[in-house]
Amino acid sequence: MNVAHPVAPRTFRWLLILLIPCLLSAGISATTARPTAAQGGEGPAEKSTAARDDAKVAEGAQAAEAALTPEAGQATTPDEKRDDLSLPVEVPRMNLLDLYFSGGVLMYPITFMSFLVVLFGLERWLGLRRQKVLPRELIGGLGRLGADKGGLDPRQAYRLCQRCPSAAANVIKTMLLKVGRPHSELEHAVAEANEREAAKLYRNVRWLTLSASVTPLMGLLGTVQGMIMAFFVTAHLPIGANKAQSLAQGIYVALVTTFGGLTVAIPAAMLAHFFEGRIQRLFGELDEMLLGVLPQLERFEGRLKVTKEQLELSELEPARPRPPTPLDAKR
Repeated sequence: MNVAHPVAPRTFRWLLILLIPCLLSAGISATTARPTAAQGGEGPAEKSTAARDDAKVAEGAQAAEAALTPEAGQATTPDEKRDDLSLPVEVPRMNLLDLYFSGGVLMYPITFMSFLVVLFGLERWLGLRRQKVLPRELIGGLGRLGADKGGLDPRQAYRLCQRCPSAAANVIKTMLLKVGRPHSELEHAVAEANEREAAKLYRNVRWLTLSASVTPLMGLLGTVQGMIMAFFVTAHLPIGANKAQSLAQGIYVALVTTFGGLTVAIPAAMLAHFFEGRIQRLFGELDEMLLGVLPQLERFEGRLKVTKEQLELSELEPARPRPPTPLDAKR
């Protein structure tokens, strides 16, 4: 009996040593089993806690998105506008009437020059018609008179020029008044008459040339004035103001006068060039016609001297008898 007593405590210690690992393994297995049980089937309390957590997460996401998105009334920065290419950009339409009145004081003389271009353009269009410069009736009549057997009759040619008033008729009448003079004097009279009639036709074309040269200078002057004002206003803007926008607005308003000046000058230059070419072409035809008339008047050189009154007499009018003199009575 005494022998078994010391063995009991030793056996109890070994039992404790064996029980401690078992207890530890049982605790670990219970800890790992809790998530599996939660996945398999949650209780009502656990479900309500998870729903509240999900709602809080959703509210936080909405708040973050609202903070990143600009408000409806808040103006976006230029960088944001540049990045957001999907938004449609509305470009305002330009009102030409408002732009005209914003051009400044120099738009008024430019407008006046435009009225001159229209006025003298219409006047020269009517004044440089062939009927006013070189009528076909005059050319045909001189051709028929030159084809007669007796040659060109100065009185009939002068009366034909009176029936067809024109620049060419004035030149021919000046030539007929020199019939019987030397050929060089006749040519000199024709050249002077040509220059005089051409100067009359060029007189109103010069207004178009003046408009074509002066109007762009008016527009340039208005642009320089507008640029000076735009830079002056931009330089005196307060700190923080949008200087780029103010400068851009001043520049495009200043360019209105240049646009207006070129709009008037380009048609004026085209009309002046067209009318000058028409005058030169018509007077070239007149010179060719006179080259055919002058040789027919050479036969009167040194034989006949006429006056304007003699040329205006009708060919069919009989000559008035001269009153008898004492010398005729003696004969």
